[in-house]
Amino acid sequence: MTPLRQTMIQAMRQHGFSLQTQRSYLYVVADLARYYRRSPDRLEVDDLQTYFNYLVQERSLAPASCRLYLHGIRFLFLQVLHWPDFDVELVLPKRPQRIPELLTRQEVARILESVQNPKHRALLSVTYGCGLRVSEAVALQVKNVDGERQLLRIHQGKGAKDRMVPLAGVLLEMLREYWRLGRPMSWLFPSEVLTGKHLTITTAQKVYRHAKSASGVQKCGGIHALRHAYATHQLEHGVPLNDLQKFLGHSNLRTTERYLHWLPGLSSQNRSPADLIADLGGVR
Repeated sequence: MTPLRQTMIQAMRQHGFSLQTQRSYLYVVADLARYYRRSPDRLEVDDLQTYFNYLVQERSLAPASCRLYLHGIRFLFLQVLHWPDFDVELVLPKRPQRIPELLTRQEVARILESVQNPKHRALLSVTYGCGLRVSEAVALQVKNVDGERQLLRIHQGKGAKDRMVPLAGVLLEMLREYWRLGRPMSWLFPSEVLTGKHLTITTAQKVYRHAKSASGVQKCGGIHALRHAYATHQLEHGVPLNDLQKFLGHSNLRTTERYLHWLPGLSSQNRSPADLIADLGGVR
């Protein structure tokens, strides 16, 4: 490990970055070094500007990927190499505004019903029933389930933040039934192949893809569609936008407001969160 890499890791830890963010930032910095075939601390502003132009124009990276590169490289030069400023411009093509193909309750029910493996069904059920990111779902621990208060603790979600999400009765009982089958000790969804580890994000994504295919649901989108479905179905139930923001773990209310744009005509009725799994009917 080079001294520069070690210093960057220490700086990211001091800033409280998640392991995933650390890996992403190290990757983009390593990619920059590979492009120029020399250490980043030997680069100038013009070199960086040329590199970002290359990412946009020649590699045609998605805007989100370009921003990740920008944030990682900016962190290196401002926080590790201590440049006084970072005067590099990232000009991105205007992103098309698309509304995702939102799942209906009936489609979610069909997807869950198509899963025969109890662990995989519980995983997809809690992802939808609590509106989790896939990274949050696979990393759940048994101790995160507070059955007495009917809450699910999300430990260090996006932005290194903890939060509590309502855990409705039917979903709680489903998780209890699943736990009684295998009695996982630490991770709620332990890996079948990696001892002491939880299921990987890739595995969860494959589970969802297979379930959707088996269900016959044709709409585009991966496992994140379950989180979108949670948000839109809770809004349709009348859950206030501010409450939904907390449940989803959004830092900015504007991120939550996009669901109102996707479902015009919704209004807040100040109702408690719906038991979405119970609303699906026969899914258990």
